[in-house]
Amino acid sequence: MAAIEVNHDYHMVEPSPWPFVGSVATLIMAMGGVFWMHHWTPYVFFIGLAGVLYTFYAWWSDVIKESTQTKAHTPVVQMHHRYGMMLFIASEVMFFVGWFWAYFDGFFRHSDVEQYARVAATGSQWPPTGIELFDPFHLPLFNTLILLTSGTTVTWAHHALLAGDRKGLRWGLVLTIALGLLFSFVQFTEYREAAFSFAGNMYGATFFMATGFHGFHVIIGTIFLIVCLIRAERGQFTPEKHLGFEFAAWYWHFVDVVWLFLFASIYVWGSWGVAVGHGG
Repeated sequence: MAAIEVNHDYHMVEPSPWPFVGSVATLIMAMGGVFWMHHWTPYVFFIGLAGVLYTFYAWWSDVIKESTQTKAHTPVVQMHHRYGMMLFIASEVMFFVGWFWAYFDGFFRHSDVEQYARVAATGSQWPPTGIELFDPFHLPLFNTLILLTSGTTVTWAHHALLAGDRKGLRWGLVLTIALGLLFSFVQFTEYREAAFSFAGNMYGATFFMATGFHGFHVIIGTIFLIVCLIRAERGQFTPEKHLGFEFAAWYWHFVDVVWLFLFASIYVWGSWGVAVGHGG
């Protein structure tokens, strides 16, 4: 909401309804998910989801107003926002550490004698018996090149903004968004051609959870950049003040780095000496 008064360096805002509204919407969405999984009705879930999405829109709109209209984002407040974004990305790193841990636990301990149930399920090998892997140097390599290129275009957009080059900012964002959408499409194609499924085997579960959550983060980052493009067209970013874009660029680089680890460890290292398919 609008700032109460800006005669200090700190973040004092009016009471906001969005934390409460968002909590209620999240509760409804969670309950709706339970209903849906028990084959009752999916509508409650989508009602809650609509509430969560509206909360995102309204709350972040208020934050933008604080910055552009009331000038509440003083240098001290901006510094605190940066710390908050750093901590958020650090929490996201640990989120992915969990999925890497699950994958490598299966990778390195597939034949441990104390894991007799696992040995029976995997055939004492990793990937488990009967799993045909993706060719890492086909679609996965193509997607790696897409994300690496998108990292250069978002950096181009950032440097263009710092130089006051609005045209460069616009085209850098447009190209990054296009590359993000292309990545999602290629990953969808890869999943469609997968020779294994999520259910029924440890490899499929860990593979789809790690790469699937990364794909979800790519979608979030793409939406983040689309919002930045809209704001850039409205002239809301200046070379001196553009936290929204800066955070989007940080997030996008984080997504790039996570994918590099996924590609190197799960696709390349995980397929050494194993038969791979040609579809993926």
